[in-house]
Amino acid sequence: MAGKSRSGQRIEPSFSGGSQRSDDGFSAGERIAGGGRSSGRGEDPLPDKPRRSKSRRKQPRRERGGGFFGFVRSVIYWGLVLCIWAGIGAAGLVVYYGSRMPNASTWAIPDRPPNVKIADVDGTVIANRGATGGEALTLKDMSPYIPEAIIAIEDHRFYSHFGFDPIGLGRAVVTNVLTGHAVQGGSTLTQQLAKNLFLSPERTLERKVQEVLLAVWLEHKYTKDQILTMYLNRVYFGANAYGVEAAAQRYFNKSARDVNLGEAAMLAGLVKAPSKLSPARDPAAAEARAQLVLQAMRDQGFISEADIKTAMSQPPTRAKSYWSGAQNYVADMVMDQLPGLIGGDVKEDLTVDTTIDTSLEQKAEQALSDVLSKDGKKLNASQASLVSVDATGAIRALVGGRDYAQSQFNRAVTAKRQPGSAFKPFVYTAALEMGLTPNSIRNDVPVKIGNWAPENYEQKYSGPVTLATAVAHSLNTVAAQLATEVGPEQVVKVAHRLGIESDLQANASIALGTSEVSLLELTSAYASFMNGGYKATPHVITRVTTASGKVLYQANFDNPPRVLNPDVVTNMNAMMTGVINFGTGKAARIPGWQAAGKTGTTQSFRDALFVGFTSHLTTGVWFGNDDGKSMKKVTGGGLPAKAWKEFMIAAHKGLTPTPIFGGGQIVDNGVPMAEAGPNIDQQTTIGAIISGSDDGQDAQQQGQPMIRQRPAQQSIQRQQQSVDQALANDDPEDLPPVGLADDNPYSSDRYYDDDIPPGDIGDPGPTPATVRRHHRSSLLDIILGQ
Repeated sequence: MAGKSRSGQRIEPSFSGGSQRSDDGFSAGERIAGGGRSSGRGEDPLPDKPRRSKSRRKQPRRERGGGFFGFVRSVIYWGLVLCIWAGIGAAGLVVYYGSRMPNASTWAIPDRPPNVKIADVDGTVIANRGATGGEALTLKDMSPYIPEAIIAIEDHRFYSHFGFDPIGLGRAVVTNVLTGHAVQGGSTLTQQLAKNLFLSPERTLERKVQEVLLAVWLEHKYTKDQILTMYLNRVYFGANAYGVEAAAQRYFNKSARDVNLGEAAMLAGLVKAPSKLSPARDPAAAEARAQLVLQAMRDQGFISEADIKTAMSQPPTRAKSYWSGAQNYVADMVMDQLPGLIGGDVKEDLTVDTTIDTSLEQKAEQALSDVLSKDGKKLNASQASLVSVDATGAIRALVGGRDYAQSQFNRAVTAKRQPGSAFKPFVYTAALEMGLTPNSIRNDVPVKIGNWAPENYEQKYSGPVTLATAVAHSLNTVAAQLATEVGPEQVVKVAHRLGIESDLQANASIALGTSEVSLLELTSAYASFMNGGYKATPHVITRVTTASGKVLYQANFDNPPRVLNPDVVTNMNAMMTGVINFGTGKAARIPGWQAAGKTGTTQSFRDALFVGFTSHLTTGVWFGNDDGKSMKKVTGGGLPAKAWKEFMIAAHKGLTPTPIFGGGQIVDNGVPMAEAGPNIDQQTTIGAIISGSDDGQDAQQQGQPMIRQRPAQQSIQRQQQSVDQALANDDPEDLPPVGLADDNPYSSDRYYDDDIPPGDIGDPGPTPATVRRHHRSSLLDIILGQ
């Protein structure tokens, strides 16, 4: 019994003497031999055998029970262990990367880059300028289809998650693993907004962790609608358009307020890949993506199947060319002037109201395009520009070049070129202010002023002519004489007084337009003739306001200064009326309207201009090449006059014709400074006075009239009858000027006019041997009438 009792006790190992070995009943040999089974003696080992045998019998049952279920238990166990460690690791990463971020108390939504909305005279948006490309809208202001489409395709659990969507992320991971490449993204709209607002686009673990933290912060600080509004006003839609308003204007030429279902679906589809899915680049891909968005909207219950059919029945949207349209020249001009008007850089969203008439802008662009497309290549004219202003100098239309998408250089404002004979009205104005009249006589003969000998085309001269005749036929010798008589300095003063701001060289050749000016300042200076003698300061901006309605700038051009005497204006207008009716600008005649203007052509046909006006608009047109290469005999009365006519006819459609200031009549209230011909009052019509001929006789054979008082203005209908009669009787081609031979080589040219560029401006004139048809008079001979 004692042995049995000892066998049930736990045997502790011991390293002491033999008395302890006798107590535990095992000898050293037995421990070594495995419990004494080899000795066969003693009773103590026997109870152990059944226990060992029982253990061996139960072992197979444990193996069978631990197979499958044991594996499952192991998977669950180790899965929980891995989850715990993954959670610990994730928490560590969050803490680590979060510690690298600024304190949350300093987090703030960065200001949206300011946008400048540029509107025409009727309030229609013509362009947006700024980093975003469009103004910010509230949810209630934009089409309701837009937020629905974005939520359906990008984050349909937007209103239920807390900024981070584990379900969506898990779904995206599984889908991407199964397909083998990135098909879905797991970022919520809030995460995308956080990335756009605060983070760089690089794809790193640190940036992703920070994105989640920022998304949670956004959800805590702002409402869902506020987050969605910020997202829709900042997300990139391609083509430099940030926000739904910029995208709607860019792709559909309309506000996001007016976007329909199909267009909203296309915009929502762009978010995934703005460049690849752009309707401007791939309309088919954009349409296919839009259909996926519509299906997602139906699945989310935003629209019905009938709505989808209606949207799909609409024709695919074709985006216009990027940054196309002449209105962008105006927008660039506005942005150049804006800082000076508001006193600094743009720091908030602004609305700029302009003087531009969108309808006129389109007509101006079309007129230049038509003429260039038809004859530009044939005549080596690659560029053109146009400016049209009203009586106050307000710019109603401006086209800076043939195609803004190809070249953003503004040839109407920035470029400065010689105006040629289009500068002569300032010379004649200075002469009229010195006492001359349109009936004053000057001798059209070869002259020499210092080392300069201005010449008419082919050295053809008409002898004694009135100033009106000289203007109508753009006689260079008479203009040079007048500039010398009144003094080049006086001509410069007149030009500056009327609005020419460019530096002008006070020399004799200024009479032929050798100093460079811009088309805008030249055209606005002509507006002083149109409005009766008041300065017409060119301007395009009328008002600048903030988004809250605060006025930062208000234009005021209601009281312009008078710069010309009314009688001088009347006489100048009468002479320039003759340019269109009987002289070098006949290609610019407008049926039903009285018009006045002047042609201009520079040496070697590098530049050709026509500037003219009615009682409604003053318009200037330039044709040429950016590199200064010569055109093929294109003069101011050719391509420019034809484009001017096309635009002005379109611009005056539907308006009641009214006469220009002075009615095209000459006022002669005094004796001219020099009378070089007999004073025989035989010619009584304005046409005869300007042409300087009667019944086919040359000007030098006719007396010049002297009208001593202002005549009553003819009605516009009566004046037009004479013009229409002239149009009916004249050959469609431009007629040669008085005194030129019939074999003029330019007379058969379709775009011929008589505004011939002077020969070798600034160079010594031809030797006397080359000028044999006429006696070369000195300046003293001319003044004395000899």
